[in-house]
Amino acid sequence: METDKWGRRIRAFRKLKGRTQEGLAKEIGISVSVLGEIERGSRLPSEQILEQISGVLDVSVEELTPPDE
Repeated sequence: METDKWGRRIRAFRKLKGRTQEGLAKEIGISVSVLGEIERGSRLPSEQILEQISGVLDVSVEELTPPDE
């Protein structure tokens, strides 16, 4: 499923940058539960959320984008 690929990549970059779910969610203005749903793959991140995550984690949206298989 496509949503879990997004979630795994977002979680990996968040951990790589030493951020907690709580801290990242607060910085981008969403609830921890929404970020958790995204990372677990039960919710697809919106374009706006992706841009916010990429800005906070200092990675491009392209880096967050799962590769085509």
